[in-house]
Amino acid sequence: MSPISRRTLMLGGLAAAGAAAVPAYSSSVLNATAAVPYPFQLGVASGEPDASSVVLWTRLAPAPLNADGQGGMANANVAVDWQVSTDDRFSTLVASGSVTATYAAAHSVHVVAAGLNPDADYFYRFRAQGHLSPVGRTRTAPAPGTNGRDLVMAFTSCSHYEEGYFTVYRRMAEDNPGVILHLGDYIYEYGATTGRPRLHAGASEIVSLADYRRRYAQYKSDPDLQAAHAAAPWIVVPDDHEVENNRAGNIRADSTPSLSAAQWTARQSAAYKAYYENLPLRPAQAPSGASIPLYRKLPWGKLASFHMLDTRQYRNDQACGDGWKICSDADLASRSLPGNTQETWLLNNLAQRGATWDLLGQQVFFARRFNSTGASMDSWDGYRASRARIQQGWVDRGVRNPVVLTGDVHRAWASNLVADYNNPASAVIGQELVTSSVSSSGDGDGATTIPDVGTNPWLKFYNNRRGYIRTTLSPTQLRADFRAVAKVTEHGAAATTVKSFVVEEGRPGLQTV
Repeated sequence: MSPISRRTLMLGGLAAAGAAAVPAYSSSVLNATAAVPYPFQLGVASGEPDASSVVLWTRLAPAPLNADGQGGMANANVAVDWQVSTDDRFSTLVASGSVTATYAAAHSVHVVAAGLNPDADYFYRFRAQGHLSPVGRTRTAPAPGTNGRDLVMAFTSCSHYEEGYFTVYRRMAEDNPGVILHLGDYIYEYGATTGRPRLHAGASEIVSLADYRRRYAQYKSDPDLQAAHAAAPWIVVPDDHEVENNRAGNIRADSTPSLSAAQWTARQSAAYKAYYENLPLRPAQAPSGASIPLYRKLPWGKLASFHMLDTRQYRNDQACGDGWKICSDADLASRSLPGNTQETWLLNNLAQRGATWDLLGQQVFFARRFNSTGASMDSWDGYRASRARIQQGWVDRGVRNPVVLTGDVHRAWASNLVADYNNPASAVIGQELVTSSVSSSGDGDGATTIPDVGTNPWLKFYNNRRGYIRTTLSPTQLRADFRAVAKVTEHGAAATTVKSFVVEEGRPGLQTV
């Protein structure tokens, strides 16, 4: 990984797009001349890459943990300059400009840097109030109809600040990925709990916009998380904890804290506003009140299509009161996890067969996983007809290489997906890769015995450590390395590869490396 550092910038203003070399000034000198505290304490990020553009993000917050959620910024607009270069010393600019950071948006900015070359690496930075930001690296997707370079893509989920350090993010950055996926639970909504490695700011569960903004600021102050954001463009989808645990559409899982209907709507609006403000999403993903448009397709040339699903906003309520159980209602054809509109959208996208690998980035366990008590009603086992429609849909449309990417369960799993889960000899029609968490559930015990594999013979791997999955995609093969760290209750553990599989193009099923 290239060093993530503050670089130099001309004090007299940013050069125009396409300008040549920029005179170098020491960032320490530049920052020392500023009359206001350093505002880039939440780092920088990029995301949503396509073949010619990428979103650049930062948020000004010299005092990130202020209780009003405004990060120590005054109620005034601030001009933020930005630059994109082909090198990390910014000797050749390819794009630049200025954007206004507003108090109403907690001084966050989302710059769509356009006019970039396909399948190319870039560096970017910001300047505001006399200060320079750290430097981030980003990358564009290949041009339509081309494969581009092989893609290293890493993904993870579930980063509970109190339950461990974010070493997993640091290790992901060190792998120099081309893109990072985050599959939900980027923050947790709970109040501080004593006795853990770290404490949330605020004693109570977060509810207001100020609460959510401060929670994101606390998480994004973490240097390991900042390193991962600065290393590659991110593609993100939320799960439940970005609002509240186990929500289903507009239905809460419990009544704690007690909220009126209007207060619940206000809470969802606040949560999604803060989510958008703090992640590198395109303006098309900006929320409208209590809803946010997040299911979307991102092409990566003809190598891969990322179908990013939202499995929280549009689902039916969990069947039979949620939890693990035997529940016939889970088979009702009327029930859907992504909602009927999103199901149709997904199947129409899959029918296009625009890339070698169709990657379904989503939140909850997809393959059937039963134990002696039944199955999780919060997973696709609680929406079995919905799962069957999607699986049969990709079979009917001749999709060659569907791979479901999943988070949520704080353990690493790998599974073949079969046409009929009631028939152990059924044909393999796809595969699922389930990442462990960044820190949620703490260190784990390192167990690798697959639970209930006699009942679920399609399950091929299990590991109870925190970590991520590093995939390498080529036109002929997808390789998945399950990476894990032994501890997250102590900072700085090494990451090791626990298990690797490959999927050959046109040959469904996980092959052990």
